[in-house]
Amino acid sequence: MRAEVEFTEIPRAECLELLSGRSLGRLAVIYKGRPLVLPVNYALDGDVVVFRTDRGSALAGAPLRKVAFEIDEVDEADGTGWSVLVQGYAFEITNAIDHPSEARRALPVTPFAPGEKSHWIEIVAERITGRRIAFRT
Repeated sequence: MRAEVEFTEIPRAECLELLSGRSLGRLAVIYKGRPLVLPVNYALDGDVVVFRTDRGSALAGAPLRKVAFEIDEVDEADGTGWSVLVQGYAFEITNAIDHPSEARRALPVTPFAPGEKSHWIEIVAERITGRRIAFRT
C-alpha cells in the first residue's frame, strides 16, 4: 500500500519556540560559487540566529550575504517529522559596539568543533517558515 504524505505549516511563533529549544543547526551559504551546508552550534535572540566560527567557509560565505539556516527532527519509526527554515542576511558582529551585538556575543554558544571560534555571526531573519510531515498508510 502506498503511503500518503501530509504536510502542515508550522506557525511562526512555534517555529521560534522550536529554534529556541535547539543548539545545533545547518547553515547554507554559497562559497566559491557552490552551495555549501555546514553544521553550526547556535543561540537564538528573538528571531536572530547567532553562531561562532573561525576563518574558513562559514566566515567567507556568510557575512553580508543571503543565507539559510535549518533545523529539523525526524522520527522514522512513526513516520513524522518537522523542519524550520530561517532565510535572511548574515552579518559579522565580532567587533560591533552596538548594544544588541554586545548582548548577542554574551549568549551561550558553545561550538562542538575544535578551535577558538572567535568570529560571531548573526542571521537577521527575513523569513521564518516551518512544516510538519506525516506519512499515512
